[in-house]
Amino acid sequence: MKRFFLLILFCLAGMTSLAFAKTPGEVEVGGFLREAQMQGLSGPSKKLSAFRGKPLMINVWASWCGPCREEMGSLQRLSRRYGGKQFDVIGISTDDYPDRAAAFLKQSRTTFSNFIDSKLFLENMLGADRLPLTLLVDAQGRVIGKFYGAKQWDGPEALEITAKAFRIKMQP
Repeated sequence: MKRFFLLILFCLAGMTSLAFAKTPGEVEVGGFLREAQMQGLSGPSKKLSAFRGKPLMINVWASWCGPCREEMGSLQRLSRRYGGKQFDVIGISTDDYPDRAAAFLKQSRTTFSNFIDSKLFLENMLGADRLPLTLLVDAQGRVIGKFYGAKQWDGPEALEITAKAFRIKMQP
C-alpha cells in the first residue's frame, strides 16, 4: 500500500512540473520579444517591431475563452482612454478560425488592433499556455510583466500596475 501511494505521489509531482513547463521559444520577463509578422484580424497585418518606441500591452485571447471574453470590455475602455497616447494596446487571438475571432471582436465592439496567430509562433513566444495572458512590454521590446487570468484592466489596481510598469501617470 505504501508503494502505491509513493507511486501516485511521484506521478503527481511529475505532472505538476509538466503543467508549468514553458512554451517552446518563450520569452521570459526581462527578455526581448523577437520580430514577428502578425496577421491582421481587425486591420492590416504588421510586424511586432512596428510597436516599438512606446510601451505596449499585448492581450492574448480566444473567442471560446470565457475569462477572455469577460476582460475584453475593460481592455477596450483602457484602450479608448489611454491607448495610442502613452502606450499601445493590441490583442492576439489564438483561435483556429479567424471568422469566429472576427465575429467576437465585432460583437464586443473592440476597436484596438487585433491579430490572429494561426501558426502558434506568437502564442509560444509570449508564453500563452493559459488564457487570457496579458504582457506589458517596454518601448524597447523588453517584457516587463506577464499576467495570466482575467483582470479589470481599467480598474484602480490594474491601472496602478500598468502605470508603475510603464513609468507613466494614469488617473483611476
